[in-house]
Amino acid sequence: MNIQTPVKTDKAERMRRAREEAYATPLAQFHPGAPRLFQDDTLWPWFERLRKEEPVHYCTNAPIEPYWSVVKYNDIMHVDTSHGIFSSDSTLGGIGIRDVPQGYDWPSFIAMDQPQHSAQRKTVSPMFTPTHLDELAKLIRQRSQTVLDNLPRNETFNFVERVSIELTTQMLATLFDFPWDERRKLTRWSDVATALPKSGIVASAEERRREMDECYAYMSKLWNERVNSAPRNDLLSLMAHNDATRFMDPDNLMGNIILLIVGGNDTTRNTMTGSVLALNENPEQYDKLRANPALIDSMVPEVIRWQTPLAHMRRTALQDTEIGGKQIKKGDRVVMWYVSGNRDEEMFEKPNDFIIDRPRPRTHLSFGFGIHRCVGMRLAELQLRIVWEEMLKRFDRIEVVGEPKRIYSSFIKGYESLPVRIPG
Repeated sequence: MNIQTPVKTDKAERMRRAREEAYATPLAQFHPGAPRLFQDDTLWPWFERLRKEEPVHYCTNAPIEPYWSVVKYNDIMHVDTSHGIFSSDSTLGGIGIRDVPQGYDWPSFIAMDQPQHSAQRKTVSPMFTPTHLDELAKLIRQRSQTVLDNLPRNETFNFVERVSIELTTQMLATLFDFPWDERRKLTRWSDVATALPKSGIVASAEERRREMDECYAYMSKLWNERVNSAPRNDLLSLMAHNDATRFMDPDNLMGNIILLIVGGNDTTRNTMTGSVLALNENPEQYDKLRANPALIDSMVPEVIRWQTPLAHMRRTALQDTEIGGKQIKKGDRVVMWYVSGNRDEEMFEKPNDFIIDRPRPRTHLSFGFGIHRCVGMRLAELQLRIVWEEMLKRFDRIEVVGEPKRIYSSFIKGYESLPVRIPG
């Protein structure tokens, strides 16, 4: 019996209906940022149609303020690299499609413009140098081995919980030099920081506020310890001992902490889960990988393209400008849909296919471009590469045995659960 068959049938039917709906809906009524499209994985025909018919689209049909969608690879590149025209500044709304709720507008270096952005970003970059990554690689391998050796055989478990969250949280705890026994606090704060009201992660705005205040209190305590002790090689210490960040106000400190927690957690964890799903949905690619494990090197960036763990980034226009023949006004919000640019037919051959030996696999948009390109991208790739090296050594296959449960978000493209089984 092929346990995959029902999953695939359901998916095909769901996609057929989504395509019907996307092509029957007038473009003027499109809201491609609706979280439900991401939660049920039916976003693809909506973006496909926009790329064909209106690659720069103005959405006025949403429960949030109007926004421009930019959905083609080259237009996204233009916005991402024109930081004199398009701002990330948190005071103008920040980097998410929704304006940051009042009281949460913590400025981080990703939500800043020059020159402040580069000055703060540079303080954490020593964490991601080739030399330091070589050191971290030994640790990642050791931990991956331990986590994988403890997985059950012949029984269903949640890959997100047992592998993806555990490994990324361990890495986060190391990067922050965070108390080991309390490391799951980092996971929780990451989830709460990015949660939408309907996501079910927190019951109310009050609960969210309370948990974020706890995060701030805890991290402030660690920060004060680092400021008052000799410099060490962790993210907090690097910021505490650099003039560009040492004197940050509390909001700026909180902003950078949340950025580094979310950036180090959500993206890698969801791509790790996505890699198991992608190989199961494409068994011929899984066979190819098992036959030639050297393909991990090109599979990793292909998974990052296929998954696109951050679906979008938003900018705010600093002046009147034009994209793809459309007039953008000063103050307009402009959303770069990386998730669509990574499926652009003009840029990628067979963009919807998962091809582990795709030529030039690092041309994807998932890490962004320009000054805001992801500071930890090499670490993310390293974690994925090592976990797959270790999985291939141990398991003939990891079988997906049910539908993934996806997160209710059009920002974090991720998974709550993925039921899997390791035969053996």
